[in-house]
Amino acid sequence: MVEFRMPSLGADMEAGTLVEWLVKPGDWVKRGDIVAVVETQKGAIEIETFQAGQIEKILVELKSKVPVGTPLAQIRTEVEGKPGVVAAALPPAAPPVAPVIPPPARAPVAAPAPLPVTPGAAARAAASPAARRLAEERGVDLSTITGSGPAGAITYADVERRLGEAAAAPPERKRALWLDLAAMRSAIAAAMARSKREIPHYYLEHQVDVTHCERWLTQKNATLPPDNRLLIGALALKAVAVATRRFPAFNGFYRNNKFEPAQAVHVGVAIAIRGGGLAAPALHDADQLSLDELMSRMRDLVQRTRAGRIRSSEISDPTITVSSLGERGVEALYGIIYPPQVAIVGFGKVVARPWIVDGAIGPRSVATVTLSGDHRATDGHAGALFLAEIGKLLQEPEKL
Repeated sequence: MVEFRMPSLGADMEAGTLVEWLVKPGDWVKRGDIVAVVETQKGAIEIETFQAGQIEKILVELKSKVPVGTPLAQIRTEVEGKPGVVAAALPPAAPPVAPVIPPPARAPVAAPAPLPVTPGAAARAAASPAARRLAEERGVDLSTITGSGPAGAITYADVERRLGEAAAAPPERKRALWLDLAAMRSAIAAAMARSKREIPHYYLEHQVDVTHCERWLTQKNATLPPDNRLLIGALALKAVAVATRRFPAFNGFYRNNKFEPAQAVHVGVAIAIRGGGLAAPALHDADQLSLDELMSRMRDLVQRTRAGRIRSSEISDPTITVSSLGERGVEALYGIIYPPQVAIVGFGKVVARPWIVDGAIGPRSVATVTLSGDHRATDGHAGALFLAEIGKLLQEPEKL
């Protein structure tokens, strides 16, 4: 038996309010499933479990505000459901658990909906040729239909009726999560005040010629549908992620009076929330993603963050943060490090400037990239090399 506890969603979090349970005793969960919603000063956060098993007991009632680390539920692990496990290891009140294979991940559904055709099941179901053809075209599993034909055979009308039921079903209920922007602003102010008070910042600026990057991006997007086109922000994130992998001193946390390097590169993306809020959830393993996948995940992350649907794993473990105000017309920004991270990279607007190329002056597209570093972990020399690497990567987008 293991305990699912209130996670820490940042260095500034002390407690959270449980506002919704998405599981109940008896439900099976797998690693990464969203099991609860917790309200903090950062907004409503979807909490994931990192333990697979069966929900044994809910320990905290809704609307309860509990400190970080408080047990929220008990989970019976998959191992405990297997033969040979000592019964005394389980709670006395728990009934015997037969060997069970966990079902697939639980997905709440409001009403029956069309299911993909399962060839084996469809073959076993007695159905007219017309009914079978319609089911295959519309993605209906014949095994879910009770036939009204001779000997229970499924008719064309039975499939049509099933499609009508699915179309009339109410849409799945979406949780109405809300953001207390005043509380979020208060949390941001507290974190930034702590950062400026405790972290000895240093600041560097680097000008990068991104003319080739823009041309490559235009050519690349010409081959993509509008919904899948890349933004220069995706290239900036990938360049930072790759450079961070090569300069690990900027990727990690300063805790207990020492720097702790992170094993993976989880780039926090600073996202402005309408009304004045700000969050910086992580794109996990950003250095390993292709540009197309990174762009897709970035779009999803921005949409969910602005809708107040951040996940606990995204808000708790960014290893470095990237912020950009170029779309707002700002040419350079100098960020404040979010503790316990040790660096934040800023991108400004791409502007046309006179630039010397091969001894001749001409107009070039130039972006200003900045670094705010923690002097306890790195110094200006390392920071300059780090920024130069980001600039080099942006000038070679085809290699990202």
